[in-house]
Amino acid sequence: MRNYILHDEWKIIEKGFHPEENRIYESFMSLGNGYMGMRGNFEEDFSGDSLQGSYIAGVYYPDKTRVGWWKNGYPEYFAKVLNSVNYIGIRVKLNGENLDIAKLKEAKDFSRVLNMRDGSLERSFVAVSNDGKETKVEIKRFISLKDKEIAAISYSVTPLNYDGKIEFTPYLDGNIVNEDSNYDEVFWNEVSQKSTPFYGEVTMQTKKTNYYVTAAMSYDVLLDGNNANVTPEISERSKYAENTVSVTTSKNSTATLYKYVGVASNRYYEEELVIAKAYDAVERAKNAGFDKLFAEHSTKWHDHWNESDIVIKGDVAAQQGIRFNIFHMTATYTGEDSRLNIGPKGFTGEKYGGSTYWDTEAYCIPFYLSTADEKIARQLLIYRYNQLDKAKENAAKLGLKGALYPMVTMTGEECHNEWEITFEEIHRNAAIPYGIFNYVRYTGDKKYLAEYGFDVILETARFWVSRSNYVPQKDKYMILGVTGPNEYENNVNNNWYTNTMAAWNISYALETYDFLKENYPAELKALVEKLGIADAELAEMKEVSSKMYYPMIEELGVFSQQDNYMDKEQILVKDLDPSNLPLNQKWSWDRILRSCFIKQADVLQGIFFLSDRYDLETKKKNFEFYEPRTVHESSLSPCVHSIIAAEIGNTEKAYEMYLRTSRLDLDNYNNDTDDGLHITSMAGTWMSIVYGFGGMKIKDDMLHFSPFIPEVWDEYSFKVMFRGNLLNITVNKENIIINQEKGSNLIIKVNNKEYELNGSTITI
Repeated sequence: MRNYILHDEWKIIEKGFHPEENRIYESFMSLGNGYMGMRGNFEEDFSGDSLQGSYIAGVYYPDKTRVGWWKNGYPEYFAKVLNSVNYIGIRVKLNGENLDIAKLKEAKDFSRVLNMRDGSLERSFVAVSNDGKETKVEIKRFISLKDKEIAAISYSVTPLNYDGKIEFTPYLDGNIVNEDSNYDEVFWNEVSQKSTPFYGEVTMQTKKTNYYVTAAMSYDVLLDGNNANVTPEISERSKYAENTVSVTTSKNSTATLYKYVGVASNRYYEEELVIAKAYDAVERAKNAGFDKLFAEHSTKWHDHWNESDIVIKGDVAAQQGIRFNIFHMTATYTGEDSRLNIGPKGFTGEKYGGSTYWDTEAYCIPFYLSTADEKIARQLLIYRYNQLDKAKENAAKLGLKGALYPMVTMTGEECHNEWEITFEEIHRNAAIPYGIFNYVRYTGDKKYLAEYGFDVILETARFWVSRSNYVPQKDKYMILGVTGPNEYENNVNNNWYTNTMAAWNISYALETYDFLKENYPAELKALVEKLGIADAELAEMKEVSSKMYYPMIEELGVFSQQDNYMDKEQILVKDLDPSNLPLNQKWSWDRILRSCFIKQADVLQGIFFLSDRYDLETKKKNFEFYEPRTVHESSLSPCVHSIIAAEIGNTEKAYEMYLRTSRLDLDNYNNDTDDGLHITSMAGTWMSIVYGFGGMKIKDDMLHFSPFIPEVWDEYSFKVMFRGNLLNITVNKENIIINQEKGSNLIIKVNNKEYELNGSTITI
């Protein structure tokens, strides 16, 4: 699948229509603004293969868990983001014939373009009918980054070799489904629908969760740039509203319909106000007009790019890849609402239910720390703080103390339906305090520990103490029956990563306690009373963290992924017949579990998180042992390998893994782009450049850089925000240039040498 054009650094272009890959392009061309989003579906009717997707952030449904054998403690539901009202619909008839690309004689000169700089989706083609009539069709749409409740579409039709009648039917359709509904359930109840001349509205309510969502529309019709005097025919039925207008055109005359959409929900308004608020948004849009709306929207995108863009010279594929990743990260989450988080597919598909995973703390927080105001990363942490009571309930359900954050959640309650994930992949619990650690280290906001952080750090540590068991024969604490980050092993004992991060979590709780005791004694006193902390508990924590067991492969001097990893037949990925890959689509689950192959960074994930603990030789040995056994069938894998490869000086592998992570979806590496993009791993792509090639670290409250440049690049630059400073770091074959665009009086280290910035530019 290589049909898009690589030569444009700011666009993803489908040249010529490829119906067999339509779902893949729909994923590529998704748009969003953090509040809502939509796949790159067609506005007009399309009878070919398509995954219709329109999503509203935070609106979900608890679909009943479907398993063959119910186990005690199973979550009762699997939360999923819902496909909502299709608000882009515009049915088009050309001289009485319905426009459907799948049924045309030919869709000539077809082009579908994601313009990442401006945040728009553009499409054009010449529709050739069976009787030879040719009609040029040009569409442009966007979801406003400035006014989050607004979307707008420009739809133009030009008869090229005939005079004709163009009929537009803008509509709103709530008769939608999710492909992954377990019991073919309909998730939405009808509330109201209304169609009046030039306006329409559909309001629906989710079953069980009672979210109200209204989509309202209006439109203007122009002929050759002038207002077309049209008389609408209106129609409505259950969950559906439409207007139909007709325009008589002559050859080469252009009829354009501007459709304006407002979307509102009771997440932000009282139920009785939702319809009015959606109409208010429509009126704002219509009064502004398409061109002004788009100019305001694209300016917001340009402002964002000015602070977060990464520029690569000499490698268009790499440049396109990183901008693609940054674009979709921004479209998914903007940080205004602490109730929202980042789903692994964002607004690009249904898979993974649109819920929150540990990906946020492990991969996304670093991206937002460096590319946006620090309050956005703080919001992601507040999200978890607000769900602490639910996490404590989750732990109690397993008969354990403290807090166990869910693997998958919308509200803090576990809602994943696979036993080995829900109950065994508990390593995610340490990612939450690691996110706090990362935030505090980066921002210097140590007061956060007293205000919100310590509660989470302590309760997760309590869980680990409760989950560990003491083995007298070895005088060690062990964690049994787990699944590590490598999901191609289930129910193993002493996964090195899990044990390491558990002990770190407990130690961090003790360190934070001591820090608060010295710096925030009054706040600590209140926390001790609130959380019921006793000296005996602190002593037990110290005991468990100091005596945690870590499996080793002694003869190789590397950490053992788990106790029995070396009992498996040791085969390298390079020795596999390529026809076996990807394993998860070719092998039985039993065969995968018995193999030595690793889905994603596991031991290396821990080395990346706790990098300061390990010297280069340790990192090198573990990388050279585990990477050849890793199939990278998780989107989260290549970025970690790229970063560690860069640090140990394996620059070729670092570049190879960077290309794989940055173009994971664009090149469809794992044959799974059709059901949506891998949003959370896109933050890892950013880290591959900034942490990997740029060598950025935070040590002793100071930014450190140790950059290198891949051989195939001429130059690259990236920007980072750090404590009120905005730095632009440029690396080429001769120099490292650091320009302080905002801020003053900042000391940084480059290759372990100190440099002082004061609104200046330095060249090294």
